[in-house]
Amino acid sequence: MLNIEMLKKYVDIKDEVQEALDQGKPVVALESTIISHGMPYPENLNTAWEVEQIIRETGAIPATTAIINGRIKVGLTREELEFMAKDKSIIKASRRDYPYIVSQGLHGATTVATSILTASLAGIKLLVTGGIGGVHRGAQETFDISRDLQELATTDIVVVCAGAKSILDIGLTLEYLETFGVPVLGYGTKEMPAFYTRESGHEVDYKVDTPEDVANMVNTKWELGLTGGVLLTNPIPKDSAMDKTIIDKAIEEALQDAKVKGIQGKKTTPFLLDRVLEVTEGKSLESNIALVKNNALVGAKVAIAMAK
Repeated sequence: MLNIEMLKKYVDIKDEVQEALDQGKPVVALESTIISHGMPYPENLNTAWEVEQIIRETGAIPATTAIINGRIKVGLTREELEFMAKDKSIIKASRRDYPYIVSQGLHGATTVATSILTASLAGIKLLVTGGIGGVHRGAQETFDISRDLQELATTDIVVVCAGAKSILDIGLTLEYLETFGVPVLGYGTKEMPAFYTRESGHEVDYKVDTPEDVANMVNTKWELGLTGGVLLTNPIPKDSAMDKTIIDKAIEEALQDAKVKGIQGKKTTPFLLDRVLEVTEGKSLESNIALVKNNALVGAKVAIAMAK
């Protein structure tokens, strides 16, 4: 953890966010890769703004994270959100990219991994995202495992998501999280959701039914000295979920296309999501927006319970 003076050298915390933190009020961190690399314009900007409004209306303070001109941002203005939605020079920033982007005065969109890192710098204990990264299919050959998992394993934070992205190997992702002691909770469900769909065929560790259940479990974990994060998986609303057969077929086509074109590393997820969007004729974007908003609502309620 940086000291206050070192923190000021690199980090800009929005006034309302700092005030909420100082007063022990609930704050919800948000990533920005979903804005810069996860959705097309203007849906990305509209969704980012609406998600922030959902969090405010529920009673918490939103803190979207990003790097702009080398400054680490915790909480963005409307103008900064618009910049993140439109500018094409923004780098998808994982942990390895973080110091380079900051030192060179560049722009970076925070992934789940770097949103966890940024939230930790500011002392925020809950992050809302769409779907978490994980172990990619074929990882036994490529070793492609998202940094999200390690950042979650080593940071005291709750990450609220609609499960692991369905382009991943969900079974291996759960095994990886178990190895590093990360509890995986299902909000109102015993089954791990799979981003666009409510079912994956894999069970979560524990079902929880209320924000208070989550807060009690998390506080108990940390008070016992059991460091590291908790993954709270929240299924996409039923009326926005996609048919599993259709989405599985779209993902298989996208994976084959990625293999043929040699897409690897951090370019993989944006490419696959774009191809799935194309194959589903835009329906996957509608589902993506719905699940993010639903996660924001649940995340804000959990943050409020944790603050109490």
